[in-house]
Amino acid sequence: MFLYQPKEGYRYNSDSIFLYDFATTFSPKGRLLDIGCGVGILSLLLSRDFALKTTIIDKQESMLAYARHNFSINGLSVEAVLGDIGTYQTDQRFETIVSNPPFYDSRVTQSENIHLNIARYAHHMPIEVLVRSVKRLLAPRGYFLFCYDAKQVDRVLQVLRGEGLNPEQLRFVHPKVDREAKIVMIAARATSRSMARVLPPLIVFDEESQYLEASRMAFEKADTHSIKAAINKGVK
Repeated sequence: MFLYQPKEGYRYNSDSIFLYDFATTFSPKGRLLDIGCGVGILSLLLSRDFALKTTIIDKQESMLAYARHNFSINGLSVEAVLGDIGTYQTDQRFETIVSNPPFYDSRVTQSENIHLNIARYAHHMPIEVLVRSVKRLLAPRGYFLFCYDAKQVDRVLQVLRGEGLNPEQLRFVHPKVDREAKIVMIAARATSRSMARVLPPLIVFDEESQYLEASRMAFEKADTHSIKAAINKGVK
């Protein structure tokens, strides 16, 4: 699958590939919503692999233009929405909602590039706003599949439970076996009473900084080819 990305500014990274791989284990079906879609990597791959009716939303017009273009060149249909998830209104309910949201603490030194800033820092999409919006848009028994900063997992779980979303599965991602987890991938569900399962961790690299089998297989399954180039924002 070919994807266009900006020459400068935000570009997807391995977090999106690992989250895609995690999401495939839930065999999504029906309606899919990708919140803060960026260039569309998550929903593109899931729409390629599963029969889905896909909606994407992003507050940045430039990112949405890339996502539209990427769906178009790969022969996939999508409904694209320019806007903020906190104010997005629709009568649709989604069986699967995915997101790789901004989660860096706004108190750290921030990028002056506005596109990078919006994509990275949590104040542009507070976790409380994200989870509240997901609860409103999620179909009964639907899944919310997302990743977040592992250091903030206690807060994330508290917010999920406060909004009535039950975290059913968690998987932590570690750069190496002796390093702290960087992100956590979470599958949450409404009207669920299942106890949380903490899956075996995903260790990305071995001691020689080579991809281990699980991470390498995630990239192979994604099978993406990135093109860094400007596109026509008018592409539908």
